[in-house]
Amino acid sequence: MRYLLTTALLLLFTVIAAAADIKIDADYPGGNIIVAEIDGDTVRLERDLRNDTPDFYWSFRIKGAEGRTLNFELTKGANLSTRGPAVSSNNGVTWRWLSDETGFPATKFQYVFGADEKEVLFSAVMNYTARDLNRFLEKYKDNVNLKIETLCQSKKGRKVELLRIPGKGNDADFKAFFTVRHHAREMSASYTLEGILETVLSDSDDGKWLREHCDFFIVPFVDKDGVEDGDSGKNRKPHDHNRDYIQKIYPEVRAITEQVPLWQNGKPLFSLDLHGPGLRAQPSGNQPENNTTESIYFTGPPLDDPVMKENWEKVQRFCKILEKEKKGPIPYKESFNLPFGAGWNTAGNVKPGMLQSKIWAIKTFPDHAFVSTIEIPYANASGVVVDADALRFLGRDLAHAMRIHLETHKKETQKK
Repeated sequence: MRYLLTTALLLLFTVIAAAADIKIDADYPGGNIIVAEIDGDTVRLERDLRNDTPDFYWSFRIKGAEGRTLNFELTKGANLSTRGPAVSSNNGVTWRWLSDETGFPATKFQYVFGADEKEVLFSAVMNYTARDLNRFLEKYKDNVNLKIETLCQSKKGRKVELLRIPGKGNDADFKAFFTVRHHAREMSASYTLEGILETVLSDSDDGKWLREHCDFFIVPFVDKDGVEDGDSGKNRKPHDHNRDYIQKIYPEVRAITEQVPLWQNGKPLFSLDLHGPGLRAQPSGNQPENNTTESIYFTGPPLDDPVMKENWEKVQRFCKILEKEKKGPIPYKESFNLPFGAGWNTAGNVKPGMLQSKIWAIKTFPDHAFVSTIEIPYANASGVVVDADALRFLGRDLAHAMRIHLETHKKETQKK
């Protein structure tokens, strides 16, 4: 009896000690988690809401679990993609989805830690913060075409990056304005931007043409504090960055609305705002053709204004080019697009007194070649896995379509 009791106490002590050896934290750029409980091999987690409304985004690091199998449970709005969590075993340099298949449960996952996995990061999405951008830009430190500047200082005093590829500057045929991460958690957009930049800065025909004819103004982190702090950013109170183009309570939006009109200088504008949709497809879906999987899609503006209607026609022409010319693995069809009045893209999506970046750009720059928003899924797009390489390929496809679209626009304008 004494032996059995001693054995039982030893086993209990071992379980408690093993749990105590596990360290879970969010003390890194983009981190966000609250540990509710560690019960043996089960870890219960919830996201840190901070000043955001409940949303799916979370990200944490675990140390001391090598060789173990742990079960994770997410609560209070924290969700998993349809391929499970994003996982990194090299401090966020690269990420993979836990499952190659779709249909992963929304709030639970199990992970078998390798014997050498002393530190593993898990996230709702593939994290991308300033250190990732800096790692990417290091490849172009000697490229004379790229200027790395500062748009402004964030509310918390962080430097907000501005990337400039001026080409001929004010003598360029077009001004190209790109914004990313109006909502901090929409990280798939950042990997896509890398693909766009790779093309524009390359010696390919597309890169040479775009630098010859365009002057680029690129804001990679509109919500810089949210990106670094690990916020969702979506629906932040009193409103998020993408609803701020009237009140301008955020320094980044004030800087954009002050600097872009001066930089644009009356030239035709190509403007793309890159976003990410919900983490998992809802029964109604975001796209008309397939309401059971996520997809790439562009969103249309209200059509009750002739300028808005003309812009949407230009966007549709661009989308036809993209569908025809696309080479990357992520499927895209023009029919995936979400015109105004369909799905969530209605007047009710923006409360009175608020204005989205896309509508601000269309109204501010009536001489435009293209203004739109693109929604880019995180893990699954029409049944195809979305990873960093696929997203960069999408960026290259977007840059190629941009070149063809602007070539056509220039020829049509010269005929008038």
